[in-house]
Amino acid sequence: MANTNLDESVQLADILFPDIPVGRAAEILAASKPRALPEGACVTRFAPSPTGFLHIGGVYAALISERIAHQTKGVFILRIEDTDKQREVEGAIKIIAQGLGRFGISPDEGVLPDLSEAGAYGPYLQSERLDLYRVFLKELVARGGAYPCFCSTEELDIARETQELQKVKTGYYGRWAKHRNISAAEVAERLARGETYVVRVKSRGADGEKLQFTDLVKGSLSLSVNDQDSILLKSDGYPTYHWAHCVDDALMQTTHVIRGDEWLSSAPLHVELFELMGWTIPQYAHIAPIVKIDETGTKRKLSKRKDPEANVEFYFKEGYPISAVTEYLLNLANSNFEDWRRENQNAPSEKFVVRLDKGSVSGALFDFVKLADVSKEIVARMTANEVYSAVLAWARENDSEFVLWLEKNSDYAQKIFNIEREGEKRRKDIAKWSDARNSIEYFITAPTEFVLSEKVSAADARAILEKVSEVINVEDTADVWLTKFRALAVELGFAPDTKTFKTNPTAFKGTLGDVAGVLRVALTGRTNTPDLHQMMQVFGMDEVHARIDRAIAKLG
Repeated sequence: MANTNLDESVQLADILFPDIPVGRAAEILAASKPRALPEGACVTRFAPSPTGFLHIGGVYAALISERIAHQTKGVFILRIEDTDKQREVEGAIKIIAQGLGRFGISPDEGVLPDLSEAGAYGPYLQSERLDLYRVFLKELVARGGAYPCFCSTEELDIARETQELQKVKTGYYGRWAKHRNISAAEVAERLARGETYVVRVKSRGADGEKLQFTDLVKGSLSLSVNDQDSILLKSDGYPTYHWAHCVDDALMQTTHVIRGDEWLSSAPLHVELFELMGWTIPQYAHIAPIVKIDETGTKRKLSKRKDPEANVEFYFKEGYPISAVTEYLLNLANSNFEDWRRENQNAPSEKFVVRLDKGSVSGALFDFVKLADVSKEIVARMTANEVYSAVLAWARENDSEFVLWLEKNSDYAQKIFNIEREGEKRRKDIAKWSDARNSIEYFITAPTEFVLSEKVSAADARAILEKVSEVINVEDTADVWLTKFRALAVELGFAPDTKTFKTNPTAFKGTLGDVAGVLRVALTGRTNTPDLHQMMQVFGMDEVHARIDRAIAKLG
């Protein structure tokens, strides 16, 4: 005996999609070749909407997805979900693709930084896949899993107001789903009159039922099943995220969907859609968002409107080394990354194995002090030439005056950056390339102010500088220089070291550090700088004498 309901659904599908041949969905699936990947390989994707700038949270999700794919010898896809044409921003696809490229996040398939596409499972722009969504939606309607809804906005508003008055759950479901059991004949009549419609899923869930759901970040969860007849195809012919991502993930054979936990509440709907189509359900990992502590002490998500650091351009403009931001994000993803880095100081971060079950459940707190510490460590491990090249590249985009000086004084600049960069004790005064100019400004321009420490009198400062000018030689080795400096300090009444001073503080005017501080301020105008001996070697004897003479003149 024929299944009249199924027959009605098939008729309905043919009325809604008359241009799509019967069996087209099966043909597409048959033509899709299984991926030839090793056992355990993950196929992941990052699928942003081009509705604005690239969010640091997007980079965070993309980085995790890319690492999970590549550490399992799998495939990472960049797919652009550009079906919301009203919110799409011109040039945003390029911003996304090139922004990820600058972070070294390279898709194996999908949209590349030059906006070309790679891969055999495209197209990778959803706006170019509209026919595919219609083909499989016809299949879903034919199976009795979806139907057209002709409700107007006014009708939906009235239904919602009634639900609120009756204090029942709002939405389009069950008895409130006016067109849930619409006949093929009525649909044909409405279409003939030119009425617009959306296509909704015919949910099988009931209020109160639970779905046992395993999330790769949050573990075993009991979620309310989907009981809403959500829209799958809008009246403009574009699919909603719910439908498009299911079709795409099925056809691209995505094994792991790694996305923000704001989508966790939609997971039951997505599971239902995969089940209705008979497709393999990917494993889901809902990652906690990046959060910050605001001025009121409240923890909240990074805001596109309020927080400049939400935009990845902020990090490019400030000049944070990309590897530093990447390593900081990896530490947010897995807190054991810091311990791993400590044990593997010279290993590339790609060697670190990201684990979804070690991810933050409640929210990854973004701390700029911590980012600066990570960045300083990375810059400290770089060579002078690497630092110079990075600063120069940053300055070309952000500081036209500084770039001229760097290009004109290339050898000198590299000598400056090489100070405290070859021994065990590495300088850590640069966290981002925008710090570099201030960090070395006293090499570019001699200080005009000479502010004495309260520990040293003007007379003693003058005596120190005059004596230094007599005995110092920038060609001296570090040991010879230190020996001379200690002798000079003792001759002027200062202790040769802190330990000696503490033994009998009243016997000395101060310590060797106080003497060095006078010379440091004379040469740089600052109380905190890298190694004095190495700095003087870079300055050269003439410049050292000129700056000392200028400081003596200031003392009167």
